[in-house]
Amino acid sequence: MEIIEEIPRLIREGKKKLEHILNSSELKFHHELILGYNKLQNHGSINRLYKIDNIYAMKDLLDNGYSSKIDLIYIDPPFFTMADYYHRIEVLGKDGKEVIEYKAYSDIWKNGLIEYLDMVTIRLYLMKELLSDIGSIYVHVDYRTVHYIKIIMDCIFGRENFLNEVIWAYKSGGTSSKYYSRKHDNILVYTKTDKYIFNPQKEKSYNRDFKPYRFKGIKEYEDKLGWYTLVNLKDVWNINMVGRTSKERVGYGTQKPTSLLERIILSSSNENSIVADFFAGSGTTAIVAERHNRRWICSDIGNASILTIRKRLASESKNAYELLNDKSNEGDIKLNLDLDVKVDNNNKIIDINLNRYDLDLNSIKFKKGQKDILKKIQKENSLRLVDYIGIGYIDKYNKLIIKEERYRSFNNLIIDRCIRVPIYQESRKSMCIKCIDIFGNELLQTL
Repeated sequence: MEIIEEIPRLIREGKKKLEHILNSSELKFHHELILGYNKLQNHGSINRLYKIDNIYAMKDLLDNGYSSKIDLIYIDPPFFTMADYYHRIEVLGKDGKEVIEYKAYSDIWKNGLIEYLDMVTIRLYLMKELLSDIGSIYVHVDYRTVHYIKIIMDCIFGRENFLNEVIWAYKSGGTSSKYYSRKHDNILVYTKTDKYIFNPQKEKSYNRDFKPYRFKGIKEYEDKLGWYTLVNLKDVWNINMVGRTSKERVGYGTQKPTSLLERIILSSSNENSIVADFFAGSGTTAIVAERHNRRWICSDIGNASILTIRKRLASESKNAYELLNDKSNEGDIKLNLDLDVKVDNNNKIIDINLNRYDLDLNSIKFKKGQKDILKKIQKENSLRLVDYIGIGYIDKYNKLIIKEERYRSFNNLIIDRCIRVPIYQESRKSMCIKCIDIFGNELLQTL
């Protein structure tokens, strides 16, 4: 059967699924508040990061008063590439850096395009429920699915609320001798109503031959290329991808550039607007939202994604945020962090000495030959497999509060063995250490 003939069925079934989800019981999450070092804490506008299927994240938001509250939704879902994607990390071995790649997520659909479109449809219905009356949604896809998704969005959001198809054009490796090289993505923009936030952004428009026009009343500017004027953004955006040599690079394969999200967030939200991304990936939406004084909500189900976002927020975020998950995969992999703790009650100080980290490498899917490299590194110094350490306590509401963070970076590929932290006055009897390894496996231990 032709795909186009299946779309009416997807729309009908999507409505039924929406009603079922809205009428289902509320979900229970484990809460973790990340205060970090010197982060601002405002409980009335706390940012949220969900580690769970985004259907349940959106359901939780609707259950907690976020219906019609989000001014901007940007999503960058899988593109129906029918491929697996691997997270690229660097680990310090005895003889230098080793590059390890492990499976981050799969974009393979056993039942083909219909299964993929069905996945997108129900989520778009939920996003419409969350979108404010002055809100906009940006759906980032490519040539494989854009035409089908546009028809689905016409049905859900209304054809009259279609605003633009933005073309993101970029340079990247790889060309073809059989067709024109594919060097752009498609971003579909819809609004909730005809009264929506839109703040026109400016871009350079170079004069012919790069020479001044000297027209009366027209401001002209000059840079190293020549003379230009400033005009409102067009719907074709030439923005570089995040390349392997980019300073922005965090190792996440489908990372989007901050300049792309800046255009979207500045155009379609105001200060203190809530901005959401339900396929958060590397977390660029949250990072850019913070830079421009927006509140944010993000979700992703992948370990690599959540770990990447945690580390970016530890490095770049000035605000506290809450992480919510159902811990459904807890205990799947045997983990252990061996450490020593010395308490100095007089000076209210705790010294934590990390000794060894134990992980079953057989439980992780690697590219060929990489498991042997990791086994060697694990034998030499197993702490090189630790990517993030959070130190805090469990409060009276059974919420984990993280007050100190340590993490690996591109410039420092190993966390210090010795960590000194103050004794937190809020901790009633004990403190906790959260350890996350380079594969995103989490372990919580009491100090």
